[in-house]
Amino acid sequence: MSILAKVKSALALALLVAFIQPAFADLASDKAAVDAAKAAGTVGEQADGYLGFVKGSADGATTAAVNAINAARADVYSQTAAKSGVSRDAAGQATGAQLIGKLPAGEFYKPLGGNWTKK
Repeated sequence: MSILAKVKSALALALLVAFIQPAFADLASDKAAVDAAKAAGTVGEQADGYLGFVKGSADGATTAAVNAINAARADVYSQTAAKSGVSRDAAGQATGAQLIGKLPAGEFYKPLGGNWTKK
């Protein structure tokens, strides 16, 4: 590989990292905000695979973090559904069951058609 090709590859990688890194940073801060809200009993996992508000609402930062994570989950469920031939709802529910199974004691979850329950 020529020096020019190496420089172009390095530049392309640097540009890619520059554009992707902020998205990862946002996701990490969203996850931290949601984890804190889960520990405080404000946010919980739902059987449909999405996060929900245990007490109806939260502050703006927590709400934004929940919305961002739920949007990312919806994208993943859509991709999973397209690859596996199931509905997006079925993909979400399968993930929801796994997430609820991994919840630590003291955090909240909401089964399909049910009420918030503390694990």
